[in-house]
Amino acid sequence: MPVGVSSRGVPAAAERSRVISDGMAEVLRSLRLGEGGDPAQACARALGAAGVALSLLVGDDRTAEPLWCHPELSARFEELQFTLGEGPGPEAVRTGLPVLEPDLERVRPERWPVLLPAARDLGVAGVCGFPLGIGAIRVGVLTVLCDGERRVSEQQYADATALTSALTVTFLSGSGDIGGGNIGGGNGGNGNGGGYDGEYDGGYPDGTTGPETVPHWPSGLNRPVVHQATGMISVQLGVSIQEALLRLRAHAYGSERPLGEVAEDVVARRLRFKDGLDGDMDDRSGPYSPDGGKG
Repeated sequence: MPVGVSSRGVPAAAERSRVISDGMAEVLRSLRLGEGGDPAQACARALGAAGVALSLLVGDDRTAEPLWCHPELSARFEELQFTLGEGPGPEAVRTGLPVLEPDLERVRPERWPVLLPAARDLGVAGVCGFPLGIGAIRVGVLTVLCDGERRVSEQQYADATALTSALTVTFLSGSGDIGGGNIGGGNGGNGNGGGYDGEYDGGYPDGTTGPETVPHWPSGLNRPVVHQATGMISVQLGVSIQEALLRLRAHAYGSERPLGEVAEDVVARRLRFKDGLDGDMDDRSGPYSPDGGKG
């Protein structure tokens, strides 16, 4: 049966106990040491989730930039919710609180009117958003796709909040100046990923508070080309960077193409935004057409 939920949308028992699993302790150890592999896949496995995506807030406008995800469904949903500005991810960023909706069928249609039918089309049954940050400082958001049970267990909640705390430490202070506490009775762990059964207070399993090395993050979703394309669209339309990014994402959503692919077309001058409308750019549109065009 689903666990009790507090007024903040948090499993009630999880508020009393934040004991993390051995699997999550191993994930935190790997992140701190900057070990290779696919962190998104490891996080999804430890959480028992259908998928996981991590996005960071970048730039003056605090735009959500996908950093890593697993599997492809998570990438598609992450792009969808931040294109539309609807869903647990954007809501968690706005409120600074976890947003738990493990069963999207129970969400009121007017809450996320565009996202809900799109999520059903993708086959997403439930989603939870966990903000990364300290106080008013927002760093990013962890989006977790729920499994077919349409529930969040106390263990999953404890593991997810421990993960977001550690990621917040990582991105706010690579030197380990922020964070504190430990897992395992106050004396730290042995770093082997097992037996960390203390309450989580922030930091990493062996009692340290920051990464020894810069973590290895797969770069598949960290696309500088998106920022380059956004700047080009801003110039083409004479609009702000924020509006240009919204236009780029809207075009990607409307054409049912990945954001990165559309951005690559803009940078390669195969796609141009003009007069409030976007369309394919041909060799008469300027000096940078794909076939060499006119100089």
